[in-house]
Amino acid sequence: MEYEAIIGLETHVQLKTQSKMWCGCANRYGEAPNTQVCPGCLGLPGALPVPNEEALRLTVRAGYLLNCEIPRTAKFDRKNYFYPDVSKNYQLTQNDQPSTRRGFVEFEFGGRLTRVRIHHAHLEEDVGKSFHFERHSGVDFNRAGVPLLEIVSEPDITSADMAYEYLTALKEILMQGGVSDCDMEKGMVRCDVNVSVRPRGQQTFGARIEIKNMNSFSGVRRALAYEIPRQITVLQSGGRLVQSTRRWDDAAGITEEMRTKEDAHDYRYFPDPDLMPLAPDDAWLAGVKSQVIELPLARKQRFMQDYGLPATDAEVFKRDPELGNYFEALARQTKHPKAVANWVINNLRAKLAESSDPGEGALAVGPEPDTERAVAPVATSLADLKFPPAALLELIGLVENKTISSSAAQQVFAEMFDTGKSPAVIVREKGLAQVSDTGAIEQYCEAVIAAHPGPANDFKSGKTAALNFLKGQVMKLSKGKANPALVGEILERKLRG
Repeated sequence: MEYEAIIGLETHVQLKTQSKMWCGCANRYGEAPNTQVCPGCLGLPGALPVPNEEALRLTVRAGYLLNCEIPRTAKFDRKNYFYPDVSKNYQLTQNDQPSTRRGFVEFEFGGRLTRVRIHHAHLEEDVGKSFHFERHSGVDFNRAGVPLLEIVSEPDITSADMAYEYLTALKEILMQGGVSDCDMEKGMVRCDVNVSVRPRGQQTFGARIEIKNMNSFSGVRRALAYEIPRQITVLQSGGRLVQSTRRWDDAAGITEEMRTKEDAHDYRYFPDPDLMPLAPDDAWLAGVKSQVIELPLARKQRFMQDYGLPATDAEVFKRDPELGNYFEALARQTKHPKAVANWVINNLRAKLAESSDPGEGALAVGPEPDTERAVAPVATSLADLKFPPAALLELIGLVENKTISSSAAQQVFAEMFDTGKSPAVIVREKGLAQVSDTGAIEQYCEAVIAAHPGPANDFKSGKTAALNFLKGQVMKLSKGKANPALVGEILERKLRG
């Protein structure tokens, strides 16, 4: 019997706010334990919650980015359970009336567009973080109360690889949309995986197994790659699967059972008596919607259609919106957007990456303290570039009209990047203008043929590859200034003649 996997994901994302969800404590990672807390974070008697309006905005913005409906009424509920990192013994969350409902994420998978539906995305508060030492445990409540968006997918995912691509697309949308920094090393994104298997064609779901607190997308993929075959093996051997919660042991590469799964009624949800329901009006919703960006996938598709870019180039600009904005501002001004894309991706991006190497400094220190020499700082971002965007179009124009060769253009770009000088000035100062004088090129060709009779005779004997060697020698003799197309024509004419 053939089995299929049914997967749904619950992705928890910390929102990009300055303060926590219900109080004024800082939402800042890396501070000393329990230094960003107050009576509200710690659940002390008498402390009342005050909603963070920016978190409410970011939640609705995320809803728009995920193509969700935004209900006109939402509320907060208490989810009751005891755990050491939940000092109040309940979590403020949204149960049956969340801030967003029924959306979808569209992404590329398996060579086609794929859509995973979003059941809802609800706003809640994060919990503290437990630390386990040799002989005791401790809890840091700095993270307690940080606004957390839980994005619940429908069970539309069918494989480990598909889950990975969905999570990657989701992270890209939320980061570029300004909803979250999604820094997984700082715990800003965590994921609970719900997976079951069933005979292919069967309509009812199998027993749902939850894998808790996954903190990397690659971990999710590896856990599913283990868990799906494990469940199939149990069923094929006549065993029975029960609804339960498991943990992923990344070192051992296995999942392990933790407990049988609680149902929703075990949490005894009820509306929080200290918080009024949310009722956003049209003006507030319009203000949030005005901040919604073009989705990364839509941008990729538009760049391919409007500027004739191949998918590989458009993918670069999809992943790096700032670089994409830089490209598009230039592409609108030229008839050669592909040439602009080549220079932006292959040259500009590479130079910025090279300049941002932490090993490079802005101060060259001599042998004695009084010989320190200030060095002009190098650009490490688009905002730091020394040349204006129009200079890149000027450089491309010099290549297109054959004023300079492609190799000379590389030299010009490097000088532009370091000094900010215009391409025309660099070409004039360094004498890089391309030689298209046939008389001069003929002299170079004759000199090379005389100096290299072996390759010349090889070409005459039918070894056409020898022409490339001779062309290279002419370019070397002309210091890269000779027009390569004319060099090839003249060499071939002289050798065949």
